[in-house]
Amino acid sequence: MRTQSCYIVDYECYKAPHDMKLDTETCGNLVLRNKNLGIQQYEFLLQAIVNAGIGEETYGPRNVIVGTEESSNLKDAFSEMDDIVFGTLDNLFSKTGVPPSEIDVLIVTISTIISAPSIPARVINRYKMRDDIKVFNLSGMGCSASVIAIDLVNHLFRTHKNSFAIVEVVQLLTNKISLKHRAILKLNHSVRTHAGSNDEAYKSCIGVEDEQGNRGFFLSKNLLKAAGKAVATNLGVVVPKMLPLKELIRYSMGGDRRHGKKLRANEYDLEPTRMALHRFGNTSAAGLWYVLSYMEAKKRLKKGDRILMISLGSGFKCNSCAWEVKNNLDELGVWEDCIAKYPVKCTINTSFLEKYGWVNEPSQ
Repeated sequence: MRTQSCYIVDYECYKAPHDMKLDTETCGNLVLRNKNLGIQQYEFLLQAIVNAGIGEETYGPRNVIVGTEESSNLKDAFSEMDDIVFGTLDNLFSKTGVPPSEIDVLIVTISTIISAPSIPARVINRYKMRDDIKVFNLSGMGCSASVIAIDLVNHLFRTHKNSFAIVEVVQLLTNKISLKHRAILKLNHSVRTHAGSNDEAYKSCIGVEDEQGNRGFFLSKNLLKAAGKAVATNLGVVVPKMLPLKELIRYSMGGDRRHGKKLRANEYDLEPTRMALHRFGNTSAAGLWYVLSYMEAKKRLKKGDRILMISLGSGFKCNSCAWEVKNNLDELGVWEDCIAKYPVKCTINTSFLEKYGWVNEPSQ
């Protein structure tokens, strides 16, 4: 029986309009208008903004930027989601030439929003998709959701032949052999690791409420330790699958095992991730595709290259997938208007520090 392959036909990253950009002035105003901030909370926000490596052209929800309250209602959430989801899917369908009626599998990943009907239902209604479409709504997966969804599609493709799948409204995947020459990436391996049985890892990244009932996210001092262990465990499974025979023999004989705990990534390796964070901020699970788009815009992706994607998420989990580049990739995508000025040197945000770095309580 022939193994069903998993290909990415194409992908599309969302780019917000200019009125949703968050420069120093806008961020400062958003922080200062929050009446619940004390000096400790303000200093924490200041430190996070200054040291995050995020530039002045990232984006925020329109209702937060123009509003006067920090909370949003369901209408605001749907408005933001529809803008992102429908705008991205419109471009993806137009770019690939594949109509919505041919989609067999739809997987949407939403970190926290719970709605009735679900986001996938809104997509199906908008594009009038078939009534036999296989639908999955993954929630609570955090930054690791994209790779998890791809792994799910890979398993579904084993029993659903000649199919198209939409994942996270960003990628169009297929197992149609007739499209393998058109595909940009082929999935070679996917490995999922979940350390949730370990209490230390489970509690390292978790949603909580404070004494006043305000919701937030708690990151423990054990987060880096939990992440390191999860990555090491995951790589211990995926790396032997990727290595050529010669290197696999060396690995099995212990020649390189002493280096297994270190990725030994240099500045060139880290550049795409850092630049994606600088330009677009923390885009959660979609961040992988902004990084890939940067590499494509910089003409780093040539036919035959191998790509290892690694994503972490609360739980605590680490997931990875190994791709093979099927064609030379050089589209500018969302980087079209700014790729020429990258890479930039990511330093502390001195402009924000100079204007808002007070040592006393911010005025109310």
